Amino acid sequence: MSSESTPDADGFRQLWPVLFMQRTLPGHARANEVLEQTILQQESAHRDLTTDYTRRNFFAVEDAAVAWLMQCIHRSATDYCGRAGIDYPIDWSLQGWANVNRRGDYHDPHNHPHAYLSGTYYVRVPQHTPLAHNRADVRPGRITFYDPRGSVNMTAIRNDPQIEPEFTVTPQPGMILIWPAFLMHYVHPNLSEALRISISFNLIVKSPGDYLPDQAL
Repeated sequence: MSSESTPDADGFRQLWPVLFMQRTLPGHARANEVLEQTILQQESAHRDLTTDYTRRNFFAVEDAAVAWLMQCIHRSATDYCGRAGIDYPIDWSLQGWANVNRRGDYHDPHNHPHAYLSGTYYVRVPQHTPLAHNRADVRPGRITFYDPRGSVNMTAIRNDPQIEPEFTVTPQPGMILIWPAFLMHYVHPNLSEALRISISFNLIVKSPGDYLPDQAL
């Protein structure tokens, strides 16, 4: 049995929202220079750095720029939870991994099981120049998120907010995104000769039984 919310004065309520955060971290320029060097050094030692992301935690690196990013992620995630109405502290662990995408690299549609929140921070983003022979709907280097309510747009009519089944973001250096870990997303291919470097992360709730909602099943 779900809890009953109160509609507004006209009898309306918005159901099943998905909260999404997109912001740019202040002071990112210098930190990104250091983060890029750290990531490329790691990749030179571990060629499978991007694909074997469960073997190591990027945030275990002792570095001032990494510590800065950790603080920014925790602060942003706390803001996210506050906006969602979660007004108590959560004991979570932060797990992260670096992504180095060269020309042609992409990430299949996926979500992040066993995590509560997921996100990405952008260190370096190439500037893609559209090519005359590419299709008009090519979105190189971008990230697309999909409505978790499958096929809900099938009955949408003009001006219905349900009509768009996907949401695409054009990343910029210093941008951080945070979303519910269940949300499916896809990273479009990098069609530039320049590197696309990002740091993805999961916030995993410790002792999840301590946070079970008070509701009848």
